[in-house]
Formats: sequence, C-alpha cells, structure tokens
Amino acid sequence: MSAADRVAELTATFAAPSVDVAWLLCDQHPAERVAFTVVDATGEPSAVSFGELAADSHRCARALQGLGVGPGDRVATLMGKSTDLVTVILAIWRLGAVYVPLFTAFAPQAIALRLEGSGAHVVVVDPDQRHKLDPGPDMPDDPQRRLVVTGIGTSRGDMVLADLVAAASPEPVPAIPTSGDGPLVHMFTSGTTGKPKGVIHPVSYIAGWQIYLEYGLGVTPGSSYWCAADPGWAYGLYSAIVAPLAAGVPSLLLSGGFSPETTWRTLVDHQVTDFTAAPTVYRGLRSSSVPVPEGLRLERASSAGEPLTPEVNEWAAAALGLAVHDHFGQTEVGMPLANHHHPELARPLKTRSMGRPVPGWSLTVLADEKDQPAGPDVLGRVAIDVAASPLMTFRGYQIPGQADAKFTPDGRWYLTGDAGRIDADGDFFFSSRDDDVIIMAGYRIGPFEIESVLAQHPAIAECSVIGAPDEVRGEVIEAYVVLRDDTDGSPELAAELQQLVKTRYAAHAYPRSIHFIDALPKTPSGKTQRYLLRKLRRTELTTPESR
Repeated sequence: MSAADRVAELTATFAAPSVDVAWLLCDQHPAERVAFTVVDATGEPSAVSFGELAADSHRCARALQGLGVGPGDRVATLMGKSTDLVTVILAIWRLGAVYVPLFTAFAPQAIALRLEGSGAHVVVVDPDQRHKLDPGPDMPDDPQRRLVVTGIGTSRGDMVLADLVAAASPEPVPAIPTSGDGPLVHMFTSGTTGKPKGVIHPVSYIAGWQIYLEYGLGVTPGSSYWCAADPGWAYGLYSAIVAPLAAGVPSLLLSGGFSPETTWRTLVDHQVTDFTAAPTVYRGLRSSSVPVPEGLRLERASSAGEPLTPEVNEWAAAALGLAVHDHFGQTEVGMPLANHHHPELARPLKTRSMGRPVPGWSLTVLADEKDQPAGPDVLGRVAIDVAASPLMTFRGYQIPGQADAKFTPDGRWYLTGDAGRIDADGDFFFSSRDDDVIIMAGYRIGPFEIESVLAQHPAIAECSVIGAPDEVRGEVIEAYVVLRDDTDGSPELAAELQQLVKTRYAAHAYPRSIHFIDALPKTPSGKTQRYLLRKLRRTELTTPESR
C-alpha cells in the first residue's frame, strides 16, 4: 500500500461519522498480544495484554461512571507512567469522555490553570502527587472536584481507584460511539512564547499520529519500541500510548524520570530497536560519564520537541553507530515534518534539517512580506497548506479568536510560528520561532544556527541565543551559556566561543556578549523560553545601575 493510500485509509477510519475509540485502540487487537511493558524504577518489567487492558478498562469505566462521568465530561490524570495510567485513559474514552493530561512535574499553579481551563471535575492522581491538589494560594478550592487516588488509600478520606473498581460491575460498559470530529483530548500548549492555550484534539487527530509512527518513526509490528517522552505532553501521550494502541504495536513505558543509567539499562534489557526521545535525553547521554553499554540493538533513533543540534549526531555516529533523525511537530497539529525512517521515504540526513513533509501533510515556507512561497534557501515563515493536508485537524483554540493570527486571511495557510527555509531538494531547515528571529543591521539571523555552533564546544552543556536591543544595529546577538560541571566561565572562554562562531558560522553573526548562567528558563516540558531571556536582558539594559 502506498503512503497516500495509507493516509486515506486511516483518515476514513478515524474521521468517520461514528467511531468507537476503545474498539479502534484496544478491542480490535488480539487479546493475547502484549500492549505495554511497564518498567519500574528497579528495572522490573510487567506486561499487560490487550485482553487484560480491555477487561481492566471496562471495570475502570464502570467506576468512573459511578462518579457521574459521561460523554463530553473532562477527566484529568496526574499520574506517572504505569498500567493504571493507560487503563484510566482508555476507560475515559469508553465513556465518550475527554481526557485532560497533567504533567507530574507541574506545580499547583500550572495544574490549576489546566483544571480550570478544561473544566475537569474528576482527577485521578498518584499518591505522591496528591498534595499538589490541596487548596491554597495556587490551587483554588473547587467543591465539585472529585479526587480519586491510585495505589493505597490516604488518611484524607480520598476515594481510592482500586476500591471503586472492585465495587464496580464486572459487566462491560456499552459502547458509546463518537464521531471523528468529537473531542478526544483537552490539553494545553507548552507556553514557549506566553500563557498556555487550550487545544481540543478530535478523534481524527489520531490518524496523523499513526501515520507518523509508521512513516516518520518507521515502527513495524516486529519493532521493540520505546518512546521516552512523558505522556503529560502531546508527543509522549500520542507517540508512547495512543499511536501504538492504534497500530496494535507493543510499547515500552519507563516509570520515573530520566537518568543515563536507567536509559542504557532499559535499551539493553529490552533490546530496543526503535527509540525516540527529546534532544535533552540524547544530550544527557552524551554528556554523562556513564559508558555506552555492550549489547545495544538500536536500529532507529528519533528526536522531537525542540531542534536537534549537530553535536548530538557527531556523538551518536561514534557511540551508537547510527544517526538520530530530527522531527518537527506542535501540540496543535501533530507531526507534519520528519526525517523519515520508513524505507519508502528515507533520505540521507542533512545537518540541522527537520526533513520533509510526513504523508498527509503539505508545507512550504512563505515570504515575510506576502503570503506566497519564498524561494529556495530564503528565510521565511513555515506554513501548512490546510486544504492540501488531509491530516490537519486544528481549527482554533478553546477560546474563540485566539487562533486568528495563526491563519492567513484567506484561510489557506496555517502559520506554525516558526521561521525556516527550504533548500532546492525540498528539505526544511529550522531557524527559530518567529518571535526569536534576530534582525541586526538589516540581517535576519536565526538563533538556532548559532546555538548549533556554540553547542559543539566541549565546555558547553546547553545554550540559548537572543537578540538584545542596540542603538546602532537595532539588535545584537547575545548568548546565554550553561557550562558543564567541570568548567568555569571566564573572559578567555567567552572570547573562544565568539571566535568559534566567527569561524564556523559567520564573521558578523557572533555573540557580542556571552552570559554564563546556571540554567536556562524552560517550560515544564523542557523547551527553552527565549522570550524570558530577552525580557531579562531588556530590563538589565534599561536599569541605570546596570549600565
């Protein structure tokens, strides 16, 4: 089957007028097939089959139904990666309800924003996260909120999930069909450029992620697949849980946070062939003193969430014997660009390239001054052709009018908010968020390319480049640098970094100032917030004592 035919098939399946989500994601698959293997903090695995997942999620759905949950209701989870998490998510969808993911690293204020914004009044929470939901300055009291705790009971008199499930009827809940346009997930953007916005994903959104799993990641029924991203965010939710369920492919979930030791151990113990993670995971492995173990079986490695800087693949070639493929996506739309692993679409990798459109997507780079495609290698606005992209489901944010600026006036183009270029071969290259483009003396400069050069220096753990106000040039380039633990910042090192950019990128585009800092400001999902660095620098430059 061609890629185009596969897109048409999955689009017809998930965009149908009547859709049984639980059947498509679970019940249609062989009952004995393993759906997930969950690895705990000690490395001990436990597997759950599709048959077990079906039975458990039916009982869980009965329990939620007893709390009044029905079609369209929002149910949130504040849970780590576990079989309970997958069971609860599937139970929510059995009832025609809408899932609201909450990242376990969130503080109460971020949780409250999402609970209030989604209208979720039922929250399933792990015991170690329960305290974040106590009423306080950052968590307004909500008398309607029902808390259900996983694991053992607490002294607070909370409802316990296991008790509710044990008391529920063992009879399967009747199927509650929805439509392809029906709401599936209510989540929020990561807040890279400002306050998070509510996004409601329809059921048809799943088709794009299954296409990405098959063509972008290249996952097959014979793969040993692990997505290390957290399911509190779109990439982890859909790549680690939803797309594998849809495809009937076993998926690995590792409890707890990242460490080089557990990552290497998991890759070896489970003979992982297909691995995808955020660039910070690869950088963490690269900078760690933990040696690369014997016995790796990796065949495909992928990255998404933020741009992949070149030093990662310099390391991966030697350490892993393969290259990490960079992919591009957004909470709103899914994954429209990839350096594909699927043999039908695979091409030689180009440094700093995001790849080419995933099947079912049509993208270009629009000129800055008009809504028409720019020429090859001209920096402009990365945009999706809405009518020519059958996997495009985003039409607007939860609050009407918030997305008006995301579309051109004629509605043809969705503006991703990213600046980039396309080369003559049709490969896309990321430059920056639109707001992060630096205009210095008439030159448009993307910070990512400069960051890519700086990151190659052995002393640098990570860095971010911004434009700072300048009376003569309008803006000048400045860099914020986090050094490795064994390195100290100095004027000599700053000069060395400036010279590195002059030599390897461009003589005019070097950082006029190097700021050594302990950590970069980031969203909870790990994306750098350059706008906060710009705000900090503007404040410093306008404060008299800082001059």
